[in-house]
Amino acid sequence: MAAFDDKIGDTPEKIFIGKGEQPAWLTLALGNRHGLVTGATGTGKTVSLQVMAEGFARAGVPVFAADIKGDLSGISEAGAPTDFLVKRAADMGLTFQPDRFSTVFWDVFGEQGHPVRATVTEMGPLLLSRMLDLNDVQEGVLNVAFRVADDNGLALIDMKDLRALLDAIVPDPGKKGAGGDDDPLAPIRKAAQSFGNVTRATVGTIQRQLLVLENQGGAKFFGEPALSLKDFMRTDRDGRGMVNILVADKLMQSPRLYATFLLWMLSELFEELPEAGDPPKPKLVFFFDEAHLLFNDAPKALMDKIEQVVRLIRSKGVGVYFVTQNPVDVPDTVLGQLGNRVQHALRAFTPRDQKAVAAAAQTFRPNPKLDTAKVIMELGKGEALVSFLEGNGTPAMVERVMIRPPSARIGPITPEERKAIMDVSPVKGKYDTAIDPESAYEIIQKRLAGTAAPGAGSGGGGILGQIGAIAGTIFGTNVPRGRLSTGQIVARNVTRSVADKVAGGVAADLGKSVGGSIGGSVGRALVRGALGGLLRR
Repeated sequence: MAAFDDKIGDTPEKIFIGKGEQPAWLTLALGNRHGLVTGATGTGKTVSLQVMAEGFARAGVPVFAADIKGDLSGISEAGAPTDFLVKRAADMGLTFQPDRFSTVFWDVFGEQGHPVRATVTEMGPLLLSRMLDLNDVQEGVLNVAFRVADDNGLALIDMKDLRALLDAIVPDPGKKGAGGDDDPLAPIRKAAQSFGNVTRATVGTIQRQLLVLENQGGAKFFGEPALSLKDFMRTDRDGRGMVNILVADKLMQSPRLYATFLLWMLSELFEELPEAGDPPKPKLVFFFDEAHLLFNDAPKALMDKIEQVVRLIRSKGVGVYFVTQNPVDVPDTVLGQLGNRVQHALRAFTPRDQKAVAAAAQTFRPNPKLDTAKVIMELGKGEALVSFLEGNGTPAMVERVMIRPPSARIGPITPEERKAIMDVSPVKGKYDTAIDPESAYEIIQKRLAGTAAPGAGSGGGGILGQIGAIAGTIFGTNVPRGRLSTGQIVARNVTRSVADKVAGGVAADLGKSVGGSIGGSVGRALVRGALGGLLRR
């Protein structure tokens, strides 16, 4: 169902955003060249974000958006044809027609959406160090821990796995096993010391930072089933892109967790998606609200990674749109990659504000008809300065436009409406129940109890563990993150696919023999424990 008529609205190649002296269109083929939506609080940034998200969804492009205030959830319900919206549409030569969009809600805490989880291994030491605010020495010890885990087949799934591993790498010559024998974790401690001095004090500091993260609810983010980013890239039965909304009102209370989580998703997409060149429309579009949190106090290594991902993910067919109050919130190296711009009003009450307005004006291609710096301070609610990339990839001259009204609801939905949407979600039941497979914590506990061989890895020993170790060596599944060759990546994905089918079959058979849902859970747990080392990096 089209939301507007065809006289001036969306076309198969363009999204209609608003109208000034001329209509303002965002070209779909250039939608993966990234963008920026800026403006002071209350000037209409969320509405502009919703208009763009609706346009991409209508064109069949899946959308992911972080919803800080809850206002964006209204995109899941049809808008009301109020006098104000009908008049604004008519002033633009449009016919307002209410519309709604297929929506999936996500929530790191699992309260207002499907839980979002990642394993500790997938997060990696660099992003985890950022999340924990570690210094260089502490980050080095964390890198040692990840390397020891890789070399010893210890799968790092959740926080207790990481805690157990950190305790295991601390040197302790007086440590004895359960039967009074020598320390059963001596090989792990020795391996850690071979990479440099690992002190108890440094590990203790990391453990305390982990406690802070746990107290903020961050522990819920680490675990399984881990998020498959392909679930973001869905279309509905009408061929329109699904709108994925991350409920982030509570997540924003932990801004470092929020920023690191968003960066992790970008990094995962960059690693997983194949090269796409210049597709006729993006494969996926991300909208990151409060984007300045990505860059605040970020160390140079992390800034380099952000710049690299933003610069290169375009070729994977992914568009990234940052939403923040002022362009100066975004580093110049990243700002230069953002070709599609929407600038709402800024206020200049202080000398610093005046400098910010001047800087914002300089980011646009000048228009001889506009004094951009002056107009930025005069814009009314719903008005914006826009500059989208033209057919040859160059920015258009800045224009003053009125943003078109969204066709879905403006504002939040009710808890009852949210529950009804989640009850028919395409991923209902896939992530809602946490799973705790055998991983580093369980393996280390077995060694301490004397029930596991010193060389037992995440496969849990036995023939399946040996098969997993051999396949890991051949296919590169036990190679540290980011060191796989192209052939190993292909082989790993094939191996995972086959192993998933085998695991499913075995779990089903075990479930039938034991009976009921308990049997199915036991079967899945046994199989995941046996094949854990094969299925993880």
